[in-house]
Amino acid sequence: MMPEPASRDTGSRTIVLIPARLASTRLPGKPLALVEGEPMIVRVWRVALASGLGRVVVAAAEPAIAEAVERAGGEAVLVPEEVPSGTDRIQRALARLDPERRYRRVVNLQGDLPTLDPADLRRVVEPLDRMGADIGTLAVATTDPEERTRPNFVKAVVSFLPEDPTLGRALYFTRAPAPTGEGPVWHHIGIYAFGRDALERFCALPASPLELREKLEQLRALEAGMSIGIKLIASAPFGVDTPEDLERARAVLAARRTARAEERNP
Repeated sequence: MMPEPASRDTGSRTIVLIPARLASTRLPGKPLALVEGEPMIVRVWRVALASGLGRVVVAAAEPAIAEAVERAGGEAVLVPEEVPSGTDRIQRALARLDPERRYRRVVNLQGDLPTLDPADLRRVVEPLDRMGADIGTLAVATTDPEERTRPNFVKAVVSFLPEDPTLGRALYFTRAPAPTGEGPVWHHIGIYAFGRDALERFCALPASPLELREKLEQLRALEAGMSIGIKLIASAPFGVDTPEDLERARAVLAARRTARAEERNP
């Protein structure tokens, strides 16, 4: 069960921002598509609340998204300007929400991950806390040959810490199958935790050559000498980009609901 809506100010110095816009080419109106009887953006907002990381705000490009979140008891801020990316949208939202700069950590959560486990979302800040990284993100180890070769599965090349094989420093991100040789590849999950200063620095940087070549925004940070820490999680949530993805998400969540009911009533 997801918790009831929380206070807007939890006392935490971490804020979770969820950028969302309606202009999806493969699934028009995606944030408002129903998942378990409510808009997907509301479902993701509830996941963020359940993580306990801190205040949760949806950075909406259109009023319809903000209204859906507010009807559910959540908080939204309208950022209607055309911006290059979701990261730019959360930076603008943060400037409006927190001109006093009280929040020191910012989590950028995609609004199309309704199957995300709240416990996994909590883990995205570990690279900041334990490694002092500028940016934290998540990955999943996989030996699936299809994931190794498909370009839409982004791979992280990681140098793991000897004392903790679930935590490491990102050396590169690529759509190619890397690293080569025996062993898993690490499927990158596009959720990010930023230090406040790191977010502002990142958004001020121009697009970098490798970013443009691979079409991966995080390479801008690496090319600028910023550090990205990786936390491994056990399984990957999947992003909803198509009608087929939406049906799959509905099926996964329905199966989870059935499993919980059977546990309560064996």
